[in-house]
Amino acid sequence: MFLLHCPLLLLLLPLSSRTQKLPTRDEELFQMQIRDKAFFHDSSVIPDGAEISSYLFRDTPKRYFFVVEEDNTPLAVTVTPCDAPLEWKLSVQELPEETSGEGSGEPEPLEQQKQQITNEEGTELFSYKGNDVEYFVSSSSPSGLYQLDLLSTEKDTHFKVYATTTPESDQPYPELPYDPRIDVTSLGRTTVTLAWKPSPTASLLKQPIQYCIVINKEHNFKSLCAVEAKLSSDDAFMMAPKPGLDFSPFDFAHFGFPSDNNSGKEHGFLKSSKFGRQTPSKPRVDLHKVCIWNKNIFTVSDLKPDTQYYFDMFAVNTNTNMSTAYVGTFARTKEEAKQKTVELKDGKVTDVFIKRKGAKFLRFAPVSSHQKVTFSIHSCLDAIQIQVRRDGKLLLSQSVEGVRQFQLRGKAKAKYLIRLKGSKKGASMLKILATTRPNKQSFPSLPEDTRIKAFDKLRTCSSVTVAWLGTQERNKFCIYKREVDENYSEEQKKRVQNQCLGPDTRKKSEKVLCKYFHSQNIQKAVTTETIRGLQPGKSYLLDVYVIGHGGHSVKYQSKLVKTRKFC
Repeated sequence: MFLLHCPLLLLLLPLSSRTQKLPTRDEELFQMQIRDKAFFHDSSVIPDGAEISSYLFRDTPKRYFFVVEEDNTPLAVTVTPCDAPLEWKLSVQELPEETSGEGSGEPEPLEQQKQQITNEEGTELFSYKGNDVEYFVSSSSPSGLYQLDLLSTEKDTHFKVYATTTPESDQPYPELPYDPRIDVTSLGRTTVTLAWKPSPTASLLKQPIQYCIVINKEHNFKSLCAVEAKLSSDDAFMMAPKPGLDFSPFDFAHFGFPSDNNSGKEHGFLKSSKFGRQTPSKPRVDLHKVCIWNKNIFTVSDLKPDTQYYFDMFAVNTNTNMSTAYVGTFARTKEEAKQKTVELKDGKVTDVFIKRKGAKFLRFAPVSSHQKVTFSIHSCLDAIQIQVRRDGKLLLSQSVEGVRQFQLRGKAKAKYLIRLKGSKKGASMLKILATTRPNKQSFPSLPEDTRIKAFDKLRTCSSVTVAWLGTQERNKFCIYKREVDENYSEEQKKRVQNQCLGPDTRKKSEKVLCKYFHSQNIQKAVTTETIRGLQPGKSYLLDVYVIGHGGHSVKYQSKLVKTRKFC
């Protein structure tokens, strides 16, 4: 079998009174032609045993040709629509026996030869309309000129065509197992585990097969070609060719399809795999593809709870880069576990623990009418996220680090729902207070900068001098010291940065002093203290606690200091 553009076909016919047979498939010549992309450029020739990719304009038919030289020849034709349904028809007509002009021995004009072959309709062998991958297979086909006519009535689209006269030996598409379904073996709130039977092409024929999974929330896909068309938001992929021009059927990269050089690479999930030219594109977060080589089980993670997903599996022959679709499936992830809502009492501090990346819900329902409501939050470790809704309406959405206070307008008989979201780094701890009494202040006010500064020039063998900022509010400050090893690291210091641990957790021997301090002039709200009685050349960890009127304390950032070894 050999694909021929009509003028090319007529040029191959001898310009004499007697025609010669067109050559059968010469494997060496065929492989040379396949490697030479220019051979099939701007042609309507279908090569024997190779898949071509091409483009259709809407409502503009396209015709391809190939020749079967001998009768009783096996024939298989596969048409793969990519991103739109196709109408296609396969027909055959006899080749002319004579091409001479009125028996004179003179060759007929080229246009007359072309019309003589192509003006006849031929015998229709098969037709199809739809977006399925469809096949025409015959174990015994007559000789003749075969025509494949394609039409897209919906939109401009890509498609693929494969034809061969040696279907038994070629087998470029991976074979499906006797049960080609994808099984959902495990279902969670954010995960789905899939399993499938291996392709006989891999298990029996030992050909290199990799499996590619496609996940989306819209529908199942019938071909990997359709997936790639959807995945590629690159404008170059969807750019239609100019009228009158065509593409080389083997220039896969031009169409955005993977070449043989990268067909074996594995693509990670939740990263849209890009093919062909790498140009800036708009990511499609709702469609993902991951290739996992020859595994037969895979767990899809990072899904949303209570959401329906569609899963498709494609077996890809990495030698030919051609694929076969398993029967797709779909599944809905489990609902998010309903969390118990903690009731907040007016004016009472509540301790909250949140797992890493977790969330907690709290409810505040004042018993009396109120003009304002105040939420005070003390995040003990890393920053947390807080959202406050009043009767379903979002009033507040903020990140909180340290101590923060929010005052919101009240409403009679209102109910407040508070959502607290923890840190991605680790577990979160916090204290929260909700009150309708504006003078109820359980947490002390803090300056923006809670660092402790040490003065290196005032350092001696037995003392260090430090300073810290205060506020306009009169508060009690207590300073504590603890001797640590010389190799005490910043990582160890972070472990004791829980700001919610108060002085009551410290040893009495570690206490240096307590004092009250404030300043109406915020620029002058600075206090210093010299800590004496230290050992030469030793390291100490210093902590300052500020204690509010309600007895709750907040710890400043710890400071590591070291006395001089020689004085």
